[in-house]
Amino acid sequence: MKAGRFELTSAVVRDLLEQQLKATRDEVAEFETGMLAGSLFARASAGLADGTIR
Repeated sequence: MKAGRFELTSAVVRDLLEQQLKATRDEVAEFETGMLAGSLFARASAGLADGTIR
């Protein structure tokens, strides 16, 4: 039995909180609506639709 080879890699990352943007209530509501609509459409296209959309 041969032992597997593993490679270690590294990545440069930065803290996203430093880049945090201030959003208005309307922008947050628009984002949430878009995310909900996207997930509902994805479920429907996958045949996993339920009574959420009437």
